[in-house]
Amino acid sequence: MRYEIQGETLPVVICHLEGGEKMITEGGGMSWMSPNMKMETTTNGGIGKAFGRMFSGEKMFQNVYTAEGGTGMIAFASSFPGSIKAYEIAPGQEMIFQKSAFLAGEAGVELSVFFNKKFSSGLFGGEGFIMQKISGYGTVFAEFDGHIVEYELQPGQQIVVDTGHLAAMTATCKMEIKSVPGVKNMLFGGEGLFNTVISGPGKVWLQTMPISNVAGILRPYLPSGS
Repeated sequence: MRYEIQGETLPVVICHLEGGEKMITEGGGMSWMSPNMKMETTTNGGIGKAFGRMFSGEKMFQNVYTAEGGTGMIAFASSFPGSIKAYEIAPGQEMIFQKSAFLAGEAGVELSVFFNKKFSSGLFGGEGFIMQKISGYGTVFAEFDGHIVEYELQPGQQIVVDTGHLAAMTATCKMEIKSVPGVKNMLFGGEGLFNTVISGPGKVWLQTMPISNVAGILRPYLPSGS
């Protein structure tokens, strides 16, 4: 499979498949394709994995697209102004994505739910609690909000992130959700009640424009319901 990512503000990844190669995405993920791409809707691993994907922000069913009778082409566009990144997945090279980041991937890629070990803190940690774990093998494409900044953390090195800005990290990183210290800071600091602390070793990708922040900014300008 060959691919190219085009566009900046609203990018698209265009995948070129050899005959018999497959791509997976959630329902509605396909943007355009050649006519020889055959679609099949499946739980892709059984009902248990389907529920796991649902909890991680994806739909229960996935669509599998296969190039039949020769080479094929299929494109997956982002749904929000931001970035599309490609990652190579293999045993020992698993990734953790923000909720709903998975866009598409080769057929050997597996998507499951990732829980923070500290369940109680996760209940109050906002977006950072339930995330997606990507394992298996193959290329996977993820869509993130806004521009992406990448850091590589050394063993024991940490970075403190406002929860919604965490886009992805390698599975070697550790994540902990901590409350903002001090009652005055929590009530009047304007930064929310919780932060996410990422510890190395590994890489972390941060997004500049979380969709939750955009929604919060727009809310005062939207008409209220009756």
